[in-house]
Amino acid sequence: MIHHSSISPFGKTLDGSPVSVISLDNGVISCKILTYGATLQSLCVPDRNGDPVDVVLGYNTLQEYMNNDGYLGAVVGRYANRIGGARFTLNGKEYPLAANDGTNHLHGGRVGFSHRIWDPVSCTVDSVTLALNSPDGEEGYPGNLQVKVTYTIQDKTLSIHYHAETDAQTPCNLTNHSYFNLSGHNSGSVLDHTIQLFAEYYTPNDPESIPIGIVESVEGTPMDLRKPVRISDHINDAFPQLLLGHGYDHNYVIDGTADTIRAAAIASSPKTGITMQVHTTQPGVQLYTANFLTEGRPGKGKAVYGPRHAFCLETQHFPDSPNQPNFPSATLSPEHPYDHSVSFIFT
Repeated sequence: MIHHSSISPFGKTLDGSPVSVISLDNGVISCKILTYGATLQSLCVPDRNGDPVDVVLGYNTLQEYMNNDGYLGAVVGRYANRIGGARFTLNGKEYPLAANDGTNHLHGGRVGFSHRIWDPVSCTVDSVTLALNSPDGEEGYPGNLQVKVTYTIQDKTLSIHYHAETDAQTPCNLTNHSYFNLSGHNSGSVLDHTIQLFAEYYTPNDPESIPIGIVESVEGTPMDLRKPVRISDHINDAFPQLLLGHGYDHNYVIDGTADTIRAAAIASSPKTGITMQVHTTQPGVQLYTANFLTEGRPGKGKAVYGPRHAFCLETQHFPDSPNQPNFPSATLSPEHPYDHSVSFIFT
């Protein structure tokens, strides 16, 4: 089996900065990662017949990544997901942030890590590490943050490892925002997929998708995904939380002990037979069923995307943790580096 990696140009930003695409291939699975946003542009895994299927949504051109919303495949930060009221208080000082999602702060702000060019600091046949420096005060956050993200392929697994160090206390929450469709990125709705989340609790939201500050049992509600269910089974139920999000767009509390690698989710396509297990060290995972992906959006390879054409499983600290004292703390300190990983295991 021939393992190989390569790096090639993928266009230039408006100020003329070059962006590269890094390809990893181990003969079983292959992927492409952009230096723009440390974005996972493609991920090809074998279906039940052994034929490769690209299971993540994306675009052909840098222009589309720069111009479109949705964060397709990007690494988002300094704080993934939402911070309510676009502000937080740390050590008695209030830090205002960009309100780029109504009155709230989303995925790190106006630019965020998803729209920055990362530096590929090392590349082997099976892995690539990209680095980013986020200076003190960027997007309103305190502390200089040095971030490294490593993508590794091994057999049928793609792993992402996140490492960050700060020189002052700061909220830090990094995730990858890939949109998965295990029937193939260009195959339309994922409502026929089955999904299972190893989560007894979730964090209910207010009408602006900010957690109300409690964890609630999924028992007896359409939020209960502890046994495999078809995504279509309950997504349109007249349940207040689903009505607010136009489907699933919720943080689930992953069973077991945070900071230990454990199973968070399993998803499966009946069309291709591809099953994906998600393992992570993070305390939570956001299930998002692409409810707001615009209808008729052009994607890579002449694909056309729309609402519910994918699902996201964003492993994370809980949304709005900086403002929620009873959530696990997302404050990073100089003495304890940020160290999290997620693995997508395909069978």
